[in-house]
Amino acid sequence: MRERIQQWFQIKRYNWKGYDISLIVVVLILTMISSFVLSMVQQHFSLLRQVISIVMGLFIIAVFSVIDYHDLCLYTPVIYIVTTLMAAATKLSPLGTNQSTNSYRWLNIGGFIFQPSELCKLAVILALAVFFNKMREKNLQSFRTFFLACLITMLPTGFILIQSDLSSSIVIIMILVLMLACSGIGYKILGSVAAVVLPVMGFLFWYIQQPNQKLFTGSRAYQLQRILAWLHPEGHELGAMYQQNNSILSIASGKLYGKLLEGDEAARNYSLVDVTESDFIWTPLSEEFGFVGCLLVITLLSIIIIKCFLTAKNARDYMGMLIAVGIGSMFFIQIFFNIGVTTSLLPNTGLPLPFLSQGMTSLFGNMMAIGILLNIGIQPNRGSSTFDIH
Repeated sequence: MRERIQQWFQIKRYNWKGYDISLIVVVLILTMISSFVLSMVQQHFSLLRQVISIVMGLFIIAVFSVIDYHDLCLYTPVIYIVTTLMAAATKLSPLGTNQSTNSYRWLNIGGFIFQPSELCKLAVILALAVFFNKMREKNLQSFRTFFLACLITMLPTGFILIQSDLSSSIVIIMILVLMLACSGIGYKILGSVAAVVLPVMGFLFWYIQQPNQKLFTGSRAYQLQRILAWLHPEGHELGAMYQQNNSILSIASGKLYGKLLEGDEAARNYSLVDVTESDFIWTPLSEEFGFVGCLLVITLLSIIIIKCFLTAKNARDYMGMLIAVGIGSMFFIQIFFNIGVTTSLLPNTGLPLPFLSQGMTSLFGNMMAIGILLNIGIQPNRGSSTFDIH
C-alpha cells in the first residue's frame, strides 16, 4: 500500500520550476470576488461555508497536482462508468432530487447533494484523451475513431439530456468538437463530417421554429420558447425575455465604475433577476463593479484559458496535450455561454460561471481540472516529446 501511494505521489521527479503558482493565485482571486458578490445577493449567505469550500478546493488542487495524470488515466474507465451511472441515477427515487426545480439534475446521497453533470465533463475529457491516445497507436485517422469518440461522449450526454440539462450537454459536445480538432484525426474526416452535420443542423434549426415541430414538446417546451423568444424578442418582454432584459438593464446601470460605493443595495436592478448566485452571477457583478470590474474579471478568466492552451502546447506527451485542450475548452465554453446569456447574446440557458457561481460540485470539479492541469505542467522533460497534431 505504501509503495502504491509513493507511486501515485512521485513528488521528487517532478519539475517544480514549472509549477504555476500564478494560476492558483488567479483562481483564488476569482473565488474571493465570488464570495463578495454572493454575500450581496444571498440573504442567508454563510461566510464560514464559503471559506470552507475555498479551502477544500485549494486542497483538491494540491492533491490532483501531485497525482501523475498518467496514473489517473489508468482509472479512467472506472471514473467514466461511475460518473455516467450517477448521471443516470438522477431520475431514480430517492437518489435523484430536483432542488425545487422542474429538472432532476442532482443526487442526494447521505444528505450530500451534488450535480453529476459537472463531474461528467471532466470524465469525458479524460476518456477521450485516453481513447485518442490508444487509437493513435492503431488507426487514428478513420471514421471508426470518429464514431467511437462520439459514442463515448454521447452515452453520459444522453443521460444529461434526459435531465433536461441541455446547456451541460452542449458543453460536453463542444468539448468533443475541440478535442477532435486537436487530436490529429485529420481534416478529411472532420471536413466530411462537417459537410453532413452543418446542413442537418441548419435544417433542425429551421424545423424547431415550425408550429408542429415534435422535438421540443412536453417538459422541454420551455427550452423552445426561450430560443424563439431570443430570435424574436418583440412581444416577449414580460415572458421568456423578462429575465434577460432585466439582466441587460442591470449590467448597463453599472456604467464605468459600478455602484459598489453608492450604498443603498435595495435599489439595485439585479434584485429583479433570478438565480443571481449562479447562472446570472455576471449580472450583479457587472452592476456592482461596472465596466472596469468586468474587464478585470474577464482578464482573470482569460488568463486561465490561455494557461490551459499554453500547457497543452508545452505538454510532455500527446495525452497530456489533449487533456489540457479539453480543460481549456470546458472553461472557455462555459464562460462564453454564461456571459452570453446574461447579456442576451445567446438564448437563456443555465450554466455556472467557473470559480464565480455558487455550487460546490462545479467549484470542486473546476479545482480538480486545475490540479490536473498543474500536474501536466510539472511533468519531467516537459516539451521534449514531439507529436503531430495536424
